[in-house]
Amino acid sequence: MARKDSSEPDIVSTALARNRLGVPSVFFFGVAGAAPLTVVIGAITTIYAVVGNTAVPVVYLVVAAILSIFTVGFVAMSRHIVNSGAFYSYISHGLGRIPGVGAAFVALPAYALMQIGLFGLFGVVASGVLGGLGITAGWFTCAIVAWVLVSVLGLLWIDLSGKVLAVLLVLEIVIVLIYDAVMVANPATGSVDFSTLNPVQVFTPEVAAMMVLAIGGFVGFEATVVLSEEAKDPKKTIARATHLAVILAGLLCGLSAWAMSVGAGPRTIVAAANADSTDLIFNLVSPHVPEALINIGYVLFMTSIFAALLAFHAAVSRYQFALGREGVLPRAWGYTHPRTGAPIVGSITQSVLALVVLVIYRLTGADPLVYLFAWLTVVGGLGVLILMWSASAAVVMFFVRHRHQENRWRAKVAPITAFVLLSVILAATIYGLGDLLQVESGSIYHWLFPTGYLLFALFGFGWAMAMRAGRPEVYAAIGRGTEGRALVDAPRVKNSNSGSHPEALSARAMLAAGREMQQQQHQQPVPGQLQPGQSHQGPSHQGQPPQPGQYPGQSYPGQSYPGQSYPGQSYQGGSYPDQPYEQRPPYQDQPQPYPEQSPWEPQGPPAPSGPPPQAQWEGSPEPSRWETPPEPSRWK
Repeated sequence: MARKDSSEPDIVSTALARNRLGVPSVFFFGVAGAAPLTVVIGAITTIYAVVGNTAVPVVYLVVAAILSIFTVGFVAMSRHIVNSGAFYSYISHGLGRIPGVGAAFVALPAYALMQIGLFGLFGVVASGVLGGLGITAGWFTCAIVAWVLVSVLGLLWIDLSGKVLAVLLVLEIVIVLIYDAVMVANPATGSVDFSTLNPVQVFTPEVAAMMVLAIGGFVGFEATVVLSEEAKDPKKTIARATHLAVILAGLLCGLSAWAMSVGAGPRTIVAAANADSTDLIFNLVSPHVPEALINIGYVLFMTSIFAALLAFHAAVSRYQFALGREGVLPRAWGYTHPRTGAPIVGSITQSVLALVVLVIYRLTGADPLVYLFAWLTVVGGLGVLILMWSASAAVVMFFVRHRHQENRWRAKVAPITAFVLLSVILAATIYGLGDLLQVESGSIYHWLFPTGYLLFALFGFGWAMAMRAGRPEVYAAIGRGTEGRALVDAPRVKNSNSGSHPEALSARAMLAAGREMQQQQHQQPVPGQLQPGQSHQGPSHQGQPPQPGQYPGQSYPGQSYPGQSYPGQSYQGGSYPDQPYEQRPPYQDQPQPYPEQSPWEPQGPPAPSGPPPQAQWEGSPEPSRWETPPEPSRWK
């Protein structure tokens, strides 16, 4: 899509930029959220040090396999629902509108916390990198510089952010592969050891805690679906990019964890991780590579965090946009920039919220690495895990109601398997949350954050029920995005104009399309059928020619209705509908094909090609069931 000229007026839009992102750009957004270099340097070392088990490579591969199974059903649903609301939209379709709004109010704080927490890590790492160059800068100053850049890029073209991420991630992946090759080429024991890849280690007691930590390194890959409305051919692009993001992140993390065990030695990797912490990988490769390559690694570590900041900012702002567009949040959140297509209010809201949190941490003097990065990203990761678990159940229920749209593996087996596995991981995460936050056993933080998410979800449930009671037309559109289609499961109200017939709440587009379709049906006569306004009042004359003067003007008498009449239809040669089909003269105009039925009306077979039935009007037609009734139907 061509960008608008800067001289064009700034008329607020309500749609995201279309056809901006291909598979590579969406893929880079997904991988950037997972931040592979940050995981390799920080998370893998932490798991080795904290858990003290050498099964880390296998755990990452197992987690990648679990998330790949989850992705099967997740992207299968993306082929049927294109909405930047992602989890919120999917859960609304699968489990219902009330759980969908509850999921939205879980997603907003979860992604916001993930993004804000990364500012703490960026500030600390950037301060260290600049200190190595002889430049003194505190973590808060570095975090504010990153905040400014993310805030500006968040308001610009989404494909520009995608290009920035592409450059940063390609360099990041290349440096990780170089470091892995160096560590494998220089094993601590003199030979390459594969013992840390032994799958038997999966059955050790510590694996549950390790999986909880490892799954946090994948959070962000699911953000690809948030970009569905801006992707080219989203039904294919999103599926491919999401699968690639999970597979690449899993292989890269598993390979790097194994390479680190080879470089440090399987028996000494835990002690080395405790001693060197995040410098472990640099200390392992520094004797074998030039110092410049080590400095490049530190710089790319910093840019890896920045890429994740940008990806999570895009995700949370588009969640807010989707909720504003559908009326769950105030309508102002549903506006986009007229030239860039970026969500204006959503992006600004997230930027302001991040700035407020950063200022509070600066004023309180709290440790940005522990209480800003570690705490907020762990709590945010818990929220995303809750959304994944709920989405697995939503996929199952969605395909139960929409059978035969996907094969059994995508619609049933994979989603049910993912739901069971994610249930185990979610339970382990909630149970061990205090240990992940490293708080005392009696601390309120063991249950405070899970309870907080529960309260957010309950608030969403209540908000949805309030909308159902007070704004039913907004409630009916929850999770439906730009589709604007009528829904068979929409709530129904009694229509005073149609007696006891229920009427489905529908979008204005449905009404307009219905009226247009009715007009087409009225304007296109069907050869061989009794037409509106035609009534055969006398006895049947089937097989007999008409008598001269029987029908003056060769016009068939019309049927009158109170307050409205319909003109009769003229036939050539004085013929009339009761004449046998094979004896009729040519129709006055070329017959039109049978008009396509409205998708909102019950589908029936086309008109028979043989002789028409001898139908007779018995009274006024049943009134239309549209919200604003169009012209009454002429057919019984």
